[in-house]
Amino acid sequence: MTQTLDPDTRAVVAFLRGAVTASGMSQGSFARALGTSASRLSTYLSGTTRPSGHFCARAKRLAHSLATAASSGLMSAPATAAAVREELLAAERDWAWRMMLQGRDHLRLMLEKQDGDLISSWEAAPSSTGSTEFDTLLAALARHEFETAGLAAPEWTLVEPLPAPWIPEHPFLSPERAVAKTPQWLRELNVYVPERDLVTA
Repeated sequence: MTQTLDPDTRAVVAFLRGAVTASGMSQGSFARALGTSASRLSTYLSGTTRPSGHFCARAKRLAHSLATAASSGLMSAPATAAAVREELLAAERDWAWRMMLQGRDHLRLMLEKQDGDLISSWEAAPSSTGSTEFDTLLAALARHEFETAGLAAPEWTLVEPLPAPWIPEHPFLSPERAVAKTPQWLRELNVYVPERDLVTA
């Protein structure tokens, strides 16, 4: 027997379905962006569970922000992670690195403009890049940019250190030199990337 939803529940379901569509993301990816599970979002979209007003407001804000970033040609946190994942799957680690830094540069531009609509696209939690190391690096880069701008970093950027040191192979620096030239905010996460490798033209 099909459940008949009351008018208010139908309105909430329609509202959230509109937010998923506006975000340009899959239902599962949008759930992660909001900091919830795909199964939980599914119960909201079916009307079997009622979301809080806070959740609905967040869904509206992040969907708008993600759509605004995409239409502006700027990479959000989820878009950056997806681009990195695509390059890693193609075994293009150099391009994965470029996508990571390009996303970071877009975040930096948003922060410089102090555009809240765009900045919120980096509050949205990304899906995994498929690499724990790259996930940690993306979180570290985003957290560093927010803190440098004097803003609270999104919750998804507050990650634990890697269980073992990650020292990406370097074309001309020994592992020891790479470690020595790594900034402290990366060292704390057991990630060792020379600071100059984080600079883009």
